[in-house]
Amino acid sequence: METNGIKLFVLAAETLNISAAGQQLGLTPSVASAWLSKLETQVGADLFHRTTRKVSLSIEGKEFLPYAKEILAQQESALAALGRGNPNVSGTLRFAASSTFAQRYVMPILQEFLERYPDINVELMLSDSQVKLIEGGFDLALRNLAAEDSSLIGRRLASDTRVLCASPEYIEIHGTPETPEDLTKHQLLVFMNAKARKLIALSDQQQYTFPPANTKPRVVCDDGASLRIAAKAGLGICMSSLWNIHSELLDGSLVRVLPDYQIDDQSAVWLVYPKSNVLTAKVRVFIDYLLEKIGDPPIWEDEKPTFTS
Repeated sequence: METNGIKLFVLAAETLNISAAGQQLGLTPSVASAWLSKLETQVGADLFHRTTRKVSLSIEGKEFLPYAKEILAQQESALAALGRGNPNVSGTLRFAASSTFAQRYVMPILQEFLERYPDINVELMLSDSQVKLIEGGFDLALRNLAAEDSSLIGRRLASDTRVLCASPEYIEIHGTPETPEDLTKHQLLVFMNAKARKLIALSDQQQYTFPPANTKPRVVCDDGASLRIAAKAGLGICMSSLWNIHSELLDGSLVRVLPDYQIDDQSAVWLVYPKSNVLTAKVRVFIDYLLEKIGDPPIWEDEKPTFTS
């Protein structure tokens, strides 16, 4: 029994749309229908009720679905296990990531990965804007949130703690904010299209927002590294992921602002990949490598410098 047909069945069972499921696998509607017909012949039952208006799972289809998922999971585990520790893993890995994160935490360790797996080539799409995995043909992407797209599955890489920061020079000129209300008197640097986030006082759990309502930011930018540079240059107060400013906090070029207030943010750094893809050996070894190097807790929560420049 071919697993390609089983994969198509699982996708069709989730979407109740055979053509759409086939499209995720690069199949025309006629080929997708033929694959499912072949699978139904092999299992000896109709897995779907098909009409001109809709598709629904048959009783046999509902019974077969958990077994089909288990078959795919076992295949994924077997292929991944073959890849671990095997220097002969090969292929081109297409990886999309935040340019800011990649510059600090991926590029500095890429040489060691390629030396460990000399037959893997890497294509990187680096952008702080979110890319479409399936449409772009990517094997894997790094995002600072849980996988929200139902066509994706993910692996949590590390926490994404956020803090407020500014340069010592800015604080010397403009003073230190003592409460979130004081931020209305300061120059704020804000990531473009970022949602307002809660600031929670550690002392009494009172809540505020950043940026404050009715406050116009001094600088709005869609690049995290540029906001970090702007903060270091003394342009204002910035909210940033800890991984983005870890080195600057250690060398003193940036300092925490309102450290007694916690930013309420449940997001994390995730590695996500298309649900329709078997987790190939090249993807598995890269995920394992990033987990090994980033660590838990992640290196940006350590008091030592990171391996970045």
